[in-house]
This record gives sequence, C-alpha cells and structure tokens, in this order.
Amino acid sequence: MGFLSDAVVMMRVKWQMRSIKVQVPPEETDLRFCYDVMDDVSRSFAVVVAQLSDKPLRDAICIFYLVLRALDSVEDDMKVPVDVKLKELPKFHTHMDDPNWCMTGVGEGRERELLENYPRVSREFKKLKPAYQNVIADICERMANGMCEFLQRPVVTKEDYNLYCHYVAGLVGHGLTDLFANCGFEDPSLNRDFTDSNNMGLFLQKTNIIRDYFEDIREEPPRMFWPKEIWGRYATELGEFKEEANKAAALQCLNAMVADAVTHIPYVVNYMSSLHDPSVFRFCAIPQVMAIATLTAVYNNADTFQVKVKTTRAESCRIMLNATTLYSSLEIFRKYCVQLQEKLDPEDASTPAIQSSLADAMERIDAQLKKCDEESYSRSLLTRYPGLGGGYMLAMMDTVTSFFGGRREITNHA
Repeated sequence: MGFLSDAVVMMRVKWQMRSIKVQVPPEETDLRFCYDVMDDVSRSFAVVVAQLSDKPLRDAICIFYLVLRALDSVEDDMKVPVDVKLKELPKFHTHMDDPNWCMTGVGEGRERELLENYPRVSREFKKLKPAYQNVIADICERMANGMCEFLQRPVVTKEDYNLYCHYVAGLVGHGLTDLFANCGFEDPSLNRDFTDSNNMGLFLQKTNIIRDYFEDIREEPPRMFWPKEIWGRYATELGEFKEEANKAAALQCLNAMVADAVTHIPYVVNYMSSLHDPSVFRFCAIPQVMAIATLTAVYNNADTFQVKVKTTRAESCRIMLNATTLYSSLEIFRKYCVQLQEKLDPEDASTPAIQSSLADAMERIDAQLKKCDEESYSRSLLTRYPGLGGGYMLAMMDTVTSFFGGRREITNHA
C-alpha cells in the first residue's frame, strides 16, 4: 500500500510539473530567457513561482531570484579573486540600470549563461513597477555588502552565524515580504515588522548549511559557515567530523546545530499564519515544510558527514502536493516536529533546548489549527486512519481531481 501511494504522488507531481508552466509569448524573448534559466536552475522553485496568481508579482519574483542568483554566482566562484569580488559585489545592484553590463568567465552552466546575458535580465527589470524595482535593488545592495563583510572574516560566533544567514537569506525574506505587501493580495502592513520573515530565511539557510556539510567541506578551499562557537566545543577542525573515530563528537555537534535551527520555527508558524493569498501561501509554505523534513532527517544522523542527506523523492512530492493550505501545511509541519521529538537522544546535551523549541512551535501550531475549519469530516477520517488505506484513498481522490480538473497552463498575460 505504501509503495502504491508513493507511486501515485510522484506521478501527480510529474503531471504537475509538465502542466504548470508560465507561457511567455514568443516575441518576449528576454522574459522567456529569464523563466527558462529559473526553470533549469531550480525546477521545484520554478513550479511554485509559476503558480503565483498575479503576473506582475510572478515576474518580479522571477527577476528577483535571477538577480540574487547572479550575485551569488560571483560571490561563490572560488576562481574569482577576493579583491575582485570586493570591487564588483558592492556595485552589482547598479548593473540593472546599465543595459550593456555583463560578466564572462564566472560561474558554471546556466549561472555562467545568466551573467553573460545579464542585459536580458536588466531589460525585464526595467519593466517592473517602480516599487518592485526599488525592493530588488535595495536587497541586492544590502546582500552584496553583507557578502563582502564575510569574505573578509570567518563565521566564529553564533551572532556571526545569525548575521551571515540574515545577509544571504533573511534579506530575501525581507524583500519577498515587501513584494507581497505591494502586490495587493496581502495585507499592506505585512512589511511593518520583518522579525518573522527574517526568521523564515534563517530557518531555510541554516537547514541548508547543516545538510550541506559533506559538499562544502570538500571544496578547495572548504567554504563552511558552521559557527566555531558551536563546533569548537567538539573538535579542533571541522574536517574531523568526517572521521569515524570522531563520530560521537560529530553527532553532538550536529545536534547542537539542529538545536540552533529549530529556534526559528515558532516565527515560521507566525509568518505562515499571516498570509492570505493561496498562491503566495503555497509559495512560502512548501520550502519551510521541506526544511523541517530535512532537519528531521539529519538529526543525529552520522550520514550527514559522509553524504548529502535528503528526504525521499516520494516524501518531497507529498509535501509539494499537500502543503497548500494553512491547515494542511501546519498538520504536516506538526507531524515532522513530532517525528523529531521522538528521535531525540535523551543523553544528548542539546535535547532540552530542542524539546523547548518544539513545544513552543507545536503550541502555536495547535492554536492555529483550532482556528481552521477547512477540513471536511470525510477527509479528516481518511487522514486519521491510514491503516485502513486512508492515505491511498486520499492520494487516489486527489489524483483524479488534479488529472481531470487541475491540468492547466499559466499564461503570462493572465
């Protein structure tokens, strides 16, 4: 039954990815290039962007993503000397006003192509409404300055760690919140306080930093952002965690990193609960649910130091299909919080801190779930009794619905 259910949800996502695609008119070659690059660089991100109901917001987020992707490609290319980066990054936001600026020989694959064809992004940037342009340019400038700061000094303290994650991810949360507040579908006051949106970004970034240990430690030179204030309690060098003899210390450090990351979950619940537009909600919720699933997978998992630990494909597909409303997203989020709680090692020093954060998060989730009355009795019954085939029946019901009523293409003139 489980195998069949997994097969069904993976087929549904495959259909969804084929059917949900921004259709750009042939004459809009620059915009088509932008969406094609985003689609190739991050297919899952492109799918949630494509489902945004408002064309101006959809285009703005696409351009926002590409501008920051291009900026990150320059910062991340280890072949580019640091002094060149320190010269180029602070002025990167001005290149959107220069229809001729581009950069060659930096990055790889589509990222390199993006920088080489940057005028196409700049031209589309100029078509956005001024409020969107101002947000994108401002976040790009602030992020670039933050990158320059950490090109010149390591991440040592937890304060450094939070600041670095703010620069590269928290600011993205700020920018998206500004875009949402200006789009007309969300509360215009959404951007009065960026605390929750900043924590949304930090939660995603810290999850990625923890998960990516194996890939990052192998770079030459390694680019690691685990704060020494945490890992220094368990080793003299970060690379020691790869060694079997240091497995116990490595797991203690890993769990301490997870304990730091889960402190952001209550703010994530707050932010998700503040959104109104279904497509904006889906855009924000799916990555956050993916993040808690990933943290649950890496906690106390020694494989984190030997491979890139991921959620299963079926699990990821199930999240993409079901994290679509506040009720369903919070239920899934709560499920992973419970799973993480059940995995906690009672002998590990980080367990009390993780338990405290999870208790706070689940209290907020439960309060929000009580406010929701979206779930029908029959769907609730199937959800609560998976042993009777409920999960399979739900998957089949949703598949029939999506196949006959959900196949659609999104026109860029919607």
